[in-house]
Amino acid sequence: MVTHVTKLFVVGALVWGSWTRIAERPLHPADGAIAPVEPKQWEIESAEAVKLGRWTLTPRAHYEVTARILSREDYTFDTLADLIPEDLALGWGPMSDNRVLDHVEISQSGRFYFWKVPESSAVDMQSVALHSANTHVIPNDGLVAKQLSSLRVGQVVRLSGDLVDGAREDGRWIKSSLVRNDTGPGACEVLLVRGVQLMP
Repeated sequence: MVTHVTKLFVVGALVWGSWTRIAERPLHPADGAIAPVEPKQWEIESAEAVKLGRWTLTPRAHYEVTARILSREDYTFDTLADLIPEDLALGWGPMSDNRVLDHVEISQSGRFYFWKVPESSAVDMQSVALHSANTHVIPNDGLVAKQLSSLRVGQVVRLSGDLVDGAREDGRWIKSSLVRNDTGPGACEVLLVRGVQLMP
């Protein structure tokens, strides 16, 4: 009996693992700038604070970005995971084009997005910095959380919502970047996502 149950468990785990790898595998779109439009940002004249669990969020600007997903990293146990379950490295303009991305090494770790261009490459490093960003995505509700969790590398997605600063009851805080030309610590957009739309 134990052996039979164990076999069923192993088979189930293998099937689940295989399905997950297939469902989450990266896409490989055709060449060309498949997300050509720059992110849009609007001032907020007045906005009430948003309460999410132990966090209070202060909207700073309305924001909409249509971008290719360059990388994604899910977080479960770090100090921001209760608010931000995943980060998306997003690229637009030249950073949505395979012919550029083939020369850029991309990774994510510890809430940072890293890129590297080989010395032999003709890719403009400033263009990489100006056309990509690590975005901390906060789901506004359960539906948005489900949509965000199903996104795959290579897809083009339109995210809309508000750039926010956050403060937690225990004193933990996070601030959003409000410009696209910064790099390093503090350069990430913190986006309260209200809308998710996959683009063709």
